[in-house]
Amino acid sequence: VQLQASGGGSVQAGGSLTISCIASGSIFNINVMGWYRETPGKERELVARITRDNIVDYVEEAVKGRFTISRDNAKTPNDKTTLRLQMTVMEPEDAGVYSCFAANPGRTYWGQGTQVTVSS
Repeated sequence: VQLQASGGGSVQAGGSLTISCIASGSIFNINVMGWYRETPGKERELVARITRDNIVDYVEEAVKGRFTISRDNAKTPNDKTTLRLQMTVMEPEDAGVYSCFAANPGRTYWGQGTQVTVSS
């Protein structure tokens, strides 16, 4: 399983940004996917998580109503799955390195992080 994140960048407070993660390889039956955020001096935080059936089973309290996670599943075993995180009304506290993950019981795959900066 390979995960490639993209879309990070700089945005002003109140602005919007969408980051994406393309999953390829043996991802056809991957169950949970989601995003973590890392900021200096803080533990890695789970931002949002979505199941293979497109059920959003977790959204961090601080981003509820502002961030939306979505997923377009691969249609065939050779296809790719796209995970997105639409971030709106962004706050400086949303800044960090966002990493996507894909998980089945007993195994978690990680993509490289994408940097998000929010200026006040």
